[in-house]
Amino acid sequence: MKRAENRNKTLDYEVILLGAGQGKRMGASRNKILLHLIGKPVISYSLNTFLNDPACKHIILVTQEDEQDLLAAVVKKENKKKHPITIVSGGSERQYSVFNGLKALLDPKNIVMVHDGARPFVSLAQLKLLHRKVQETRAAILGVPVKDTIKRVVDGIVEETVPRETLWQVQTPQAFYGADLLAVHVRAQQEHYLGTDDASLIEKYSDLPVSMVLGSYENIKLTTPEDMLIGEAIVKRRRN
Repeated sequence: MKRAENRNKTLDYEVILLGAGQGKRMGASRNKILLHLIGKPVISYSLNTFLNDPACKHIILVTQEDEQDLLAAVVKKENKKKHPITIVSGGSERQYSVFNGLKALLDPKNIVMVHDGARPFVSLAQLKLLHRKVQETRAAILGVPVKDTIKRVVDGIVEETVPRETLWQVQTPQAFYGADLLAVHVRAQQEHYLGTDDASLIEKYSDLPVSMVLGSYENIKLTTPEDMLIGEAIVKRRRN
């Protein structure tokens, strides 16, 4: 009976919430996760989503060293229930920031999600779907099917139209077991390899299949000033 109970037990997870980017394309004088979106810092939206997920047992907030006090103030305001939150310094590349976050895990045997702080609109429902899938397959990511026609272009000339039926636009969170993700990050660091995302490291350095979980077209990454306008519209629609 105990073995059956253990197999059916839902595992908790920790999340690495990334906020150490420069945000140069936003054209702002400060980190984009600290920009206000309808009265709240961008980072507050995803932070609150994880705070409201009972399965999330630890939040690791990765930020620039000179912005840690600013992020700590945001955390103090939002974290009413004193949820375990650790703030660590980021690296020069996103991958190095994730690696720094992995070193702050409470237990590498736990599930870990990696999420971009500049994606404020991930929902609790999406977290639950992703959390369920990673327990089945050990590696799962959010994404949506590509809508537009995609062409491969070389030197300004169209080489081919890429069939979009099998193409997905990848989002975050991405979910893995901590030990698996830590192992591939160590390999990547040893070989000085930079992947495009954490799933790309799993694909390169492990035999684990990466499962795709349907996300939402609202789960956008705020990268340019135009994205902030879209973000404002999403917030207003959700509030209404």
